[in-house]
Amino acid sequence: MIHYGADYNPEHWAEDVWDEDVKLMTEAGVTLVTLGVFSWAKVEPRPGEYDFGWVDTVMDKLAAAGIQVALATMTASPPPWLTHRHPEVLPVREDGTRLSPGSRQQFCPSSPVFREHAARLVEQLANRYGDHPALKIWHVGNEYGCHIRACYCDTSAEDFRSWLRERYGTLDALNAAWSTTFWSQGYSDWAEIQPPRVAPSFRNPAQQLDYQRFSSDASLACYRVEAEVLRRVTPDVPLTTNFVGLVQKALDWHAWEPHEDVVSLDSYPEPYDPRGHVEAAFGYDVVRSLKNGQPWMLLEHAPSAVNWRKHNGAKAPGVMRQGVLQAVARGADAAMFFQWRQSRGGAEKFHSAMVPHAGADTRVFAEARALGQDLAALADVAGTRVRSDVAFLHDWNSWWALELDAHPSADVTQLDAHLAHYAPFFDAGISCDVVRPDRPAGYKLVVVPNLYLLDAETAEGLRRYVEGGGHLVVSFFSGIVDSCDRAHLGGYPVAPLREALGVSVEEFWPLAPGTSVPLSPEWTGRLWSEAIELRGAEAVASFDGGDLAGSPAVTRHAYGAGVAWYLGTRLDPAGMRELVDRVAAEAGVRPVLPGLPAGVQAVRREAADRQFLFLLNHNTDAVAVDLGEPAPDLLTGSAPSARHTLPPRGVAVLRLH
Repeated sequence: MIHYGADYNPEHWAEDVWDEDVKLMTEAGVTLVTLGVFSWAKVEPRPGEYDFGWVDTVMDKLAAAGIQVALATMTASPPPWLTHRHPEVLPVREDGTRLSPGSRQQFCPSSPVFREHAARLVEQLANRYGDHPALKIWHVGNEYGCHIRACYCDTSAEDFRSWLRERYGTLDALNAAWSTTFWSQGYSDWAEIQPPRVAPSFRNPAQQLDYQRFSSDASLACYRVEAEVLRRVTPDVPLTTNFVGLVQKALDWHAWEPHEDVVSLDSYPEPYDPRGHVEAAFGYDVVRSLKNGQPWMLLEHAPSAVNWRKHNGAKAPGVMRQGVLQAVARGADAAMFFQWRQSRGGAEKFHSAMVPHAGADTRVFAEARALGQDLAALADVAGTRVRSDVAFLHDWNSWWALELDAHPSADVTQLDAHLAHYAPFFDAGISCDVVRPDRPAGYKLVVVPNLYLLDAETAEGLRRYVEGGGHLVVSFFSGIVDSCDRAHLGGYPVAPLREALGVSVEEFWPLAPGTSVPLSPEWTGRLWSEAIELRGAEAVASFDGGDLAGSPAVTRHAYGAGVAWYLGTRLDPAGMRELVDRVAAEAGVRPVLPGLPAGVQAVRREAADRQFLFLLNHNTDAVAVDLGEPAPDLLTGSAPSARHTLPPRGVAVLRLH
């Protein structure tokens, strides 16, 4: 079963609405709802006084209708009484401003007071609902790190010092890691260390990097306080929490993944961006890859408009359906919306819902009901996986370090780099995983977009990967610093990677904003250029202008049984696609379906006994796709045909065997 549903907030409505909700859910094919995300003040109106009666009623009604529940721990925002009695739980910004209640997520992740009260509530929930027939999965917290990416209060400062003691052991080790001989920053006592708050000039980059690591770990520790209660009281009920898409910078998902049974994502791509589906696909590939391809949950998605952008228009007909089915194509076994019934008041009253303000007799609800039928038809898809021959390397530590200040160019950013490399693979119909830098094994081709922070040991793993027959593509400003943001010496990149690539770089020549440099052959370089010295590699393209005219821009190095490519600039989209086609062909990587028309996406999900092909037409015109062999469409029940016509924004799911 592909689960289908939404965030359900019955406490927003009078009890006489609840029966109508359950009736409409049944009509729409809803199988799972998230319940109670922001219900703490409702169930605990005063410290230690609990009112679960309304939750009991709703859980029972859902169970009677055969609808399961992802029950939230209700701790996403503390109630007013907690911040009134304990204002020290409120988070503090870098500039010392203490934030006020009245919104959400108004808590410091390191606060022992917050954690104590949260754990007490979770214990009550686990004991009360652990055996309830509606309970399917626990939804712990909500969107950690979304609004409070880091707290700079004194409690966080003390927690940071404890984290540093555990990481480094001694002040000598910390001083070495932070290069504190620079600008007279040497520490002689742990108490001298503070968070990287607002300072007169550039702050210590290693300190900033460690604070981002610490902040992710502090939120994880907050999550684990609740998770440990749930695992003790309800050991057989799985846990999840919702990451925030496209990809979330604040949290190291690789560190979080082992503590979740199922990985979940909230995804809100820009509906008016003609390439927004490409960004969404990348996020889905990231979250799918966290547990080695295990199916994941789309825990939030907008049926139509959202409320937080400057302009929040409705989704065109068919966009909601296509967006959800794209997530399913890329490995989701649950598709959920925020939210079920559109709120009448509050900050999100103009955020769309499955049941809009106008009620069930609306286009949005009709589309939602039809989508429920589509997902019911895809029951056999559940449990299948997406297989990929290409891996993109992604590391949160490198992302944090890459986007610190005082670098050659502030225009080099991580997600921009990923998407520039990912888009041509997407357009070519080639499936990709997104994995940790230390896990390239098993892939025919590995892509490294601007992996700035790379330690020598991991670089050695990449060298061995190429030597053993792998194909590697590395872009500029990769392998520059170690885990403490200290530059590797002897030329860039770090030595093992330099050996595999057969090049050495002495100087960076980033391009001015809005400028480009011609290349030979007829490609264009953007964003960056650099002085590359060939040390065994061959030049595939050269700079054809500027101070580096005639010097290598793109190189290829046959190394051991494999091949390593290096890009000393950001190729224009046409050049990237041309290069990707060549690199993929050399690596033996084939598209899911050759000869796809432009704007059509093909993804395969498979298991040992079944295989499905998803075709998604992102064009506003109908497109015909040649399949090569007939296959039935599960969504329409149409008879097998070797040529399938997709309507505008249409989706087909074909059973191959």
